Amino acid sequence: MPELLQLKSLDLTKLVRPGDTVMWGQANAEPLPLTQALMEQRHGIGQFTVVLGIDKSGTCKVEHADCVNFVAYCGAGGNRDLVQAGVLDILPIHYSSFAQGLASGALPIDVLMLQVAPADANGRYSLSIACEYLLHCIDTARLVIAEVNQQAPWTFGERTLGEDDLDIIVHTDRPPLEISAINARESDQRIARHIAGIVEDGATLQMGIGAIPDAVLGALAGHRDLGVHSGSLGDSVARLMENGAINNRRKSIDRGVSIGGTLMGSRLLHDFAHNNRAIELRSTQYTHDAAVLASIDRFVAINSAVEVDLTGQVNSEIAAGNYVGAVGGAVDFIRGAHLSKGGLPIIALPSTAGNHSRIVARIAGPVTLARSDAGIIVTEFGIADLRGLSVKERIVKMLDISHPDHRAGLQSQLAQIHAWG
Repeated sequence: MPELLQLKSLDLTKLVRPGDTVMWGQANAEPLPLTQALMEQRHGIGQFTVVLGIDKSGTCKVEHADCVNFVAYCGAGGNRDLVQAGVLDILPIHYSSFAQGLASGALPIDVLMLQVAPADANGRYSLSIACEYLLHCIDTARLVIAEVNQQAPWTFGERTLGEDDLDIIVHTDRPPLEISAINARESDQRIARHIAGIVEDGATLQMGIGAIPDAVLGALAGHRDLGVHSGSLGDSVARLMENGAINNRRKSIDRGVSIGGTLMGSRLLHDFAHNNRAIELRSTQYTHDAAVLASIDRFVAINSAVEVDLTGQVNSEIAAGNYVGAVGGAVDFIRGAHLSKGGLPIIALPSTAGNHSRIVARIAGPVTLARSDAGIIVTEFGIADLRGLSVKERIVKMLDISHPDHRAGLQSQLAQIHAWG
């Protein structure tokens, strides 16, 4: 039986050991009272490591690095402050490999902190807002501490938890964290319309996080029989499910159900997902599995990038010298879309950032997605389908979707490219 503790008397100095590695759910899934207590009590614990996902709370601050070693698979959200201060170490790893490492013990987690929904009539707890990589640590962590949040949505998924899965329980009653929608710019809307024009009714969608994926979903409101199989689900998925555009009726697998790893939206999404059997949260080893993705017909992967070069190499990690993105799941999903019957492997990005072109002659950051994996690149100026094209053919297509003000400059740099052919 788990030990039941009051939040005000939670003494983590007796539970977390020096040298431990601690993990919790990312974004809205963060068990905020537990993580705040951990940071407040860090001096009583000693030096330990925290493995972060996307941070939306700002709980982990630069000054906490006096006792905490911060590691993350991404530089998104509040992690950017840690990156800029030089106190965040990055795991440059595919999302699928991240999950495999946690499951195998290659990335050992000592203490797992969860936010779960209250137990049902059978005494089973729901993982609520996130399943994804957390599921892989439940059986391997030395200590599992659960915040049972009265306001956390009950979601269906791969596994529910019993009391024998939990070591410590702390009851709370608070609104979960929320992610507000990002207003799409005109360029984002134009990109969305381009993508919507090539997505067929009956397609199954995966979308990354941000303004462009949200805009794409908005542009698909008139489509029918769409499905979802994605790492994250946002408010736009709930809206399209409500209006009937997404019903998962024609999916090759998981028919009738939107599959995701985590909920990344507002209360609108949390309320919609609560006790809704049409949404199911699964582990990363399922959502990002190559064989699973290949088995989904008309699988459309829509992901963003920092920059793309004229041959199709993609940098999704570093902008202006700062780590702002991730390797993440983009490569998993893009490869899955290549293998899918009728699949569309899409990278979407605005053509410029300020005065700088995001279509470049020579990539400035790391190559997150190799040109051998390149598929369809979309900017507000059009679509470049690079599949089956030679380097010279790709250059022509990529120039056509670059910003007109930068095309002459890119053409003048073509001498750099000829060595890549």
